[in-house]
Amino acid sequence: MIRVLVVDDEPMVCAHLRAILGSAPDLEVVDQAHDGAAAVEAVVRHQPHVVLMDLRMPGVDGLTAIERIGKLPDPPAVVALTTFDADQYVIRALRAGAAGFLVKTTPPEDLIGLVRVAADGHTVLSPAATRRLVAAQAGEQAARDRALHRVRELTERETEVLSGLGEGLSNAQIAQRLSLSEATVKSYVSRMLVKLDCANRTQAGLLAYHAGLVTR
Repeated sequence: MIRVLVVDDEPMVCAHLRAILGSAPDLEVVDQAHDGAAAVEAVVRHQPHVVLMDLRMPGVDGLTAIERIGKLPDPPAVVALTTFDADQYVIRALRAGAAGFLVKTTPPEDLIGLVRVAADGHTVLSPAATRRLVAAQAGEQAARDRALHRVRELTERETEVLSGLGEGLSNAQIAQRLSLSEATVKSYVSRMLVKLDCANRTQAGLLAYHAGLVTR
């Protein structure tokens, strides 16, 4: 039997999923949880093979729960199950350690089959999520290429300052890191905003992120 844990803050959604999965002879829903913290506890208690994890929940959200479950000994396959199939959720769930991503509109027969696939150790993605993931990755690469083109004219010191902006550091924090005066850093920032055609520090910070300059 494939043991499944269902996690969603809506009891009706849990009941619906239990009914669908319970109709399969080889699937057993061992428990349900309504927030991320309870989900981690249920995983420790029941040792499921697969966890269907909602992402948007009060308290500890699904993304955080996925990360915590991934750090457990012999963790189960966690499949993100959500109404929101926007690009950032697909990518963030997979980066957090999810074995797949399914939207809640997945047909019942497909859901059962995909749970079996996840239990076998394979990645599962609904068709809608797959299309968005491919498009998002292409968009990320294009944004990275554009950002790298814009920052390549910066000096080494300017690049270091830009990296600090990408990490959200203040001028004082950047000055301390680079052993410069705060006034010098302010001057660097002003020149970079003009050189990079950025309207403010936030735009420059985003540019640093897309260029891969943010190290933490």
